[in-house]
Amino acid sequence: MSITTLAAEIGKIARNDGDYQTAIPQLMMARRSGRTEPLACMYMLGLAVVAQGSKRVTLNDQVVDYAPGQSLLVTVDLPVVSQVTQADPAQPFLGMLVKLDTRALVQLAADMELPPLPRDQAARGLSVAAMEEPLLDAVVRLVRLLQEPQHIERLAPLVQQEIMVRLLTGPHGPYLRHLMAAGSPSHQIAQAIAWLRSNYHRDVLMDELAARAHMSPSTFRAHFRSLTGMSPLQYQKQLRLQEARQLMLTQALDASSTAIRVGYESVSQFNREYSRHFGAPPQRDIKRMRELPGGGVVQALS
Repeated sequence: MSITTLAAEIGKIARNDGDYQTAIPQLMMARRSGRTEPLACMYMLGLAVVAQGSKRVTLNDQVVDYAPGQSLLVTVDLPVVSQVTQADPAQPFLGMLVKLDTRALVQLAADMELPPLPRDQAARGLSVAAMEEPLLDAVVRLVRLLQEPQHIERLAPLVQQEIMVRLLTGPHGPYLRHLMAAGSPSHQIAQAIAWLRSNYHRDVLMDELAARAHMSPSTFRAHFRSLTGMSPLQYQKQLRLQEARQLMLTQALDASSTAIRVGYESVSQFNREYSRHFGAPPQRDIKRMRELPGGGVVQALS
């Protein structure tokens, strides 16, 4: 199985520029016929694969480039800047994402005899690795299932489980297992991130968040920055701004209503921080986003 085979299979579904949610809920695809501007968006737990073209993902000062034959693993929800860096009409960018299930990963890791983690192996929110042939084969088979809708319900969960097994035992495995190990610093930070995702609109003292993770404030901040590339306060701010953008795109709210809804007390502060983060005031940015392929709803592959 080759990466060109995967590109051909994605091309059968993604015939025009845009983002595609498929009949397999955990599988998404994207196509772009040219380079894109850097786009701030949220990446969730999942495996992203470029089949044709190339991408750049920036997490604060960490820059990750990946191209055909490579995969990107995201282990926690991260606010990133994403950009298609190589694509043209003759050779468009073709990519896909397989969303991963935390509970299924934990159960698999518990049932498998996995080697101990190397002592010097640090946790990472983003990791890039070459696609090993067994993983590529499983990914292609998952995409091909879209041509057999009558078999999706029974076969897709089996192929997705195989993909998770391949990830746990392959180059990405140590980073996933850091997150799966109950009581590990990475696991505690991941739980704190999940709490922040559900409570982004609340004013939260970082000492309170550290206590939830059973860490001292300084230890919590160090582990948080190691995994996400930013401080907890920076993460919360970017999370609020990302949620604000989605609210304005999907619910047609104005900037003032949105600012209050995501936790800002000052609308003028919201406007300043929004403009600084996205490069334009809310109204202008939302208009620009609506002109993007897919109507501006920011998907994990954008």
